[in-house]
Amino acid sequence: MTLVKDAPRTSTSFIIRSDANTRVTTSRDPFYELMRRLFQDESTAIRGQRFLEMILEREESGNPIRTSEWAELLRELGVSRSSFYAMRNKLLGSGMITNKKKVYRVSGQFSKDLVDMARWWWVAVLKRDLERL
Repeated sequence: MTLVKDAPRTSTSFIIRSDANTRVTTSRDPFYELMRRLFQDESTAIRGQRFLEMILEREESGNPIRTSEWAELLRELGVSRSSFYAMRNKLLGSGMITNKKKVYRVSGQFSKDLVDMARWWWVAVLKRDLERL
């Protein structure tokens, strides 16, 4: 039997919008807008945002969140164990966070993947100079 916490977390789906008016950077709350592209449910997006903010706060304080704190996280976020791990796995799969040495940290992998896709599209598909991106 595979437990939710052990489910594969190597990739996830993300909503891309073509309308310039829906850009994350033009939103009143860019962090929330980003989470809405990852999570279909509004309440999960809010919890995902809160979890990321908790990770950032704890990293900055020098006391990162350990995976063993899962029960406290469930209470603070007000979710079931399966809901927490489903949310966490989407954040891991997107490359926004990592879980190394049993510690949660914010990751740059998400940014690197987006930059890689943008560069490829610009150069390979649109046949434009990378310097003009």
